[in-house]
Amino acid sequence: MPFQQHHKGMLLNFSSFSFDSAIMEAIDRAGYTEPTPIQAQAIGPVLEGKDLLGLAQTGTGKTAAFALPILQHLLSGKRCTARALVLSPTRELAEQTRKAFESLGKKTGLVALSIYGGVSVSAQRRALKRDMPEIIVACPGRLLDLMGQGAITLKDIEILVLDEADQMFDMGFLPSVRQIIASLPAKHQTLMFSATLPAEIRSLTSEFQNEPARVEIGNSQPVETVNHVVYPVAQANKYAVLSEILKNTATGQALIFVRTKHRAQKLAVQLSEEGYPAASLHGNLSQAQRDKAMQKFRSGKARLMVATDIAARGIDISGISHVINFDMPDTVEAYTHRIGRTGRMTHRGTALTLATPEDRSMLRIIERTVGGQIERKLVTLHGNEMVSSLDDGSSVTPEPRADFHGARDEYSGAHSGGPRKPSPRSFATPAVARVASPARPKTARRSAYAISRSSGRHAPGGHPKEYVSIP
Repeated sequence: MPFQQHHKGMLLNFSSFSFDSAIMEAIDRAGYTEPTPIQAQAIGPVLEGKDLLGLAQTGTGKTAAFALPILQHLLSGKRCTARALVLSPTRELAEQTRKAFESLGKKTGLVALSIYGGVSVSAQRRALKRDMPEIIVACPGRLLDLMGQGAITLKDIEILVLDEADQMFDMGFLPSVRQIIASLPAKHQTLMFSATLPAEIRSLTSEFQNEPARVEIGNSQPVETVNHVVYPVAQANKYAVLSEILKNTATGQALIFVRTKHRAQKLAVQLSEEGYPAASLHGNLSQAQRDKAMQKFRSGKARLMVATDIAARGIDISGISHVINFDMPDTVEAYTHRIGRTGRMTHRGTALTLATPEDRSMLRIIERTVGGQIERKLVTLHGNEMVSSLDDGSSVTPEPRADFHGARDEYSGAHSGGPRKPSPRSFATPAVARVASPARPKTARRSAYAISRSSGRHAPGGHPKEYVSIP
């Protein structure tokens, strides 16, 4: 479909794309008039039927960049058969994407269904038969299961989307993705979107795409709307420092990242016992438990969510003001994905990282990526010696602060006083010791339980009212 371009390819507003009125109505209801950079540059080539490799920071609107042109494409052609397939690495991301399609396509009569493990496969078989969706958003494993059972066919797929492609490959889905693509028609459009795409992964695009248009926003660096802070800390004092940060920092909700499923569960329980409303999200939870945790977080009943990297994919809540790395991520790509949960869609956010001396090498890599040394702050704990400054040349200027009342630290075995019950309150700037860093040159650089169809299956506006902002 032709579209109008202005100012060297950048588009002034969504009307420039000549979307159908049903789609424009959904965009207008969301209050959006100007596309984000990834949307402005990606939607046009997708509407023209080109393969596309889209790289942009998390939280910049990648989902709408492929959802809008897919909805426009599917308005013409046959209905009640799967014509678009989105592959997602996690259940949460699949469900988030399905909801975006549902919101943006509310008046189109098109149906999106999400498919993933952890829920009844028989319920998903019934949903496929009952709803006859045009859009499938799936995790590779469960999709292959249903294909093997003959419950779904991909013979009519016209558009394939590999969402969060780097994580898809990194999590070992490559063999499954190849098997799925082999079941698609030879002629189909392939879109790859991701916040990061390392060099070793980029070579794989030639395997899946045909002369793709390439759109890269901000060189895939961490979002510029996020302020970065590092808290040097000894491993034994991690929980005590976290407790002080939570007592004195931030407004809104915080997402806390840990390395293991066990630690996510234990830390959430410990925080709750101390009076901080917290939930956990990790791979050991059933789908019902994950949904319950997400609902608590979305509704604000839980101000803190403790999560592992994989489980947190797909979390899109604008009220997340802080991301806290309780454990240092293993890769700079993981750091980018983590902090992308805050500072979304031009909102400001803060990323706090607890860094032990063992984390020095990864911290240096992260600092090269963000383009300079990250500010250091030091929390002074009563009765504990101050932590060294990671031996990286930074100097520490301590500031006095109130006594720390103490709590059991599950991660060190230390205990100083009994657990306290702070009253829930908005987080404020902490009294900390600031680290004066030496000058340093900057580096350039519908789930299975989707809404079922009534007799008026494709009647425009037939879906129950639900609204989510453009991701």
